[in-house]
Amino acid sequence: MAQTQLRQDPVLQGPRVILRLGRAEDVPSILDFFRENRAHFKQTDPPRPTQFYTEGYWLARLPAVALDYQEDRSCHLFVFKRSAKHDVIGYANLSSFVRGAFHACYLGYGIGAAHEGMGLMGEALKLTIRLAFDELRLHRIMANYLPTNERSRRVLERLGFAREGYARNYLFINGGWRDHVMTALTNDRWEAPEP
Repeated sequence: MAQTQLRQDPVLQGPRVILRLGRAEDVPSILDFFRENRAHFKQTDPPRPTQFYTEGYWLARLPAVALDYQEDRSCHLFVFKRSAKHDVIGYANLSSFVRGAFHACYLGYGIGAAHEGMGLMGEALKLTIRLAFDELRLHRIMANYLPTNERSRRVLERLGFAREGYARNYLFINGGWRDHVMTALTNDRWEAPEP
């Protein structure tokens, strides 16, 4: 009986940031990050359940996230500054992998309010895109943003995402259904994943 080979957990390193899957020892920092930025993310993210802000939630969620990565369903990364390797400052998620003739995923991301405007999210997303295209061998990354979110528009444009459409009443955010601008980036050097 053949054994399935496990993927190595990703650790992405840039000049100023490190991205990796969350670990149990990160839970206090994850909670601090989301609690400190609760109002900040309320403007752009779907509502989160109350238990999202508890230790129990994250202790249960992190193993599920690791399994999703191993089973080629998603890759949820936390962003750390190289100078403070234990403090979460953001996240970059590749989710809803579809293989077959599509080889696509969605990109979600956020950076703490205290770290906006420093170019850290752009650096983190470049590393995430490289992982998606070179290691995970995805062909298409889709990212959608609120029309009022100029920071997201600018970072996606700098990364080469092309606007592909406008979705009305796309996500329920901050008490109402919100329109989103739809963008995507494709991998011109795509190679089929190994079976």
